[in-house]
Amino acid sequence: MDKRVKQIYEAADYIRERIGDWKPEIGLVLGSGLGKVAAAVEAETTIPYAEIPHFVPPTAPGHAGNFIFGTCSGKPVCVMLGRYHYYEGLTMEQVTFPIRVMAALGVRILLVSNASGGLNRNYTMGDLMIIRDHISRMPNPLIGPNMDAFGERFIDMTEAYDQALIQLAEHIADREAIKVQKGVYVANPGPSFETPAESRFYLTIGADAVGMSTVPEVIVARHCGIRVFGISVISNLSNLENENPVSNVGDEVLLAADAAADRMRILFTHLIAAI
Repeated sequence: MDKRVKQIYEAADYIRERIGDWKPEIGLVLGSGLGKVAAAVEAETTIPYAEIPHFVPPTAPGHAGNFIFGTCSGKPVCVMLGRYHYYEGLTMEQVTFPIRVMAALGVRILLVSNASGGLNRNYTMGDLMIIRDHISRMPNPLIGPNMDAFGERFIDMTEAYDQALIQLAEHIADREAIKVQKGVYVANPGPSFETPAESRFYLTIGADAVGMSTVPEVIVARHCGIRVFGISVISNLSNLENENPVSNVGDEVLLAADAAADRMRILFTHLIAAI
């Protein structure tokens, strides 16, 4: 057996020993400052990443590093409270390892979130942006020998983000009077924020928001046949012209994400209930 696949199954087996017959159907990945969303989950079991075979402790600020298994809106879910990032010095295999473990546990729908910088001039801090597509500036996590146990060598990314889930989320947002944007997310390796020239470049090529995560997880989820819904909190606005200098500060990003977490919690709980 492929050593990578063996490690994934070992991690999944350990989790099954802890959660018993619990079979999560929906997975959530909560990004920077969005831990409050986990409050909507009736937790049955919490497992620190450090206790799971082949997981590594996350180092990014605002990422707790726990797998939570429980119920949300009546559905069995597993929640990644904190994610891994390429800029932490990890391999793409390590960054996306939990997604494959989720797939091994039976997850078929993945909800991903992040805090990102707004490029679109119509966006304001605190906006929620449904991700309709993405642009990747990171190494592809599928580079290397294919994991045949999970998916085919070449995967179609035409619908990386599930259109039915997007439409459902838009309906819920309208019903609950939650303002949402819809746009394209560009993933930058980080950890440095973008220069004004880089921000203008991303805007020119069609991006509406920029961040340092999410895309590797989405690619691997699609490789595993998992449907994906993604949303960004616009936690800071990119400095496009540098005429009135605006700095990007990590702590401010976390505060802005925290302020938007209640609206995201409402959107996620209603979306999970409707799936």
